[in-house]
Amino acid sequence: MVFLAQFFVGAFLCNCIPHLVAGLQGAPFPSPFASPPGKGDSYPLTNFLWGSFNLGAGLGLLVVAPIEVGLNAATGIAAVGFLLCGSYMAFHFGRV
Repeated sequence: MVFLAQFFVGAFLCNCIPHLVAGLQGAPFPSPFASPPGKGDSYPLTNFLWGSFNLGAGLGLLVVAPIEVGLNAATGIAAVGFLLCGSYMAFHFGRV
């Protein structure tokens, strides 16, 4: 269970980046709240709030599954979550 939480630490932290950046730049960006979800653009405030939620979720999971940064399994699992989420988003939003 801890490994799954560590995986999602990486995924949530990766997902917060594009939403926070778009929101802070005042740029529209797809979010789950758009129409259609994940394809249509959401308002910058929606993206900022969604990115903040993802950041909070990722940091909150660190309480459940702490990660000592270094060459260890926990860091590797979080990195895999980050890389898989980022790869999926690059593929998905490259088509949108």
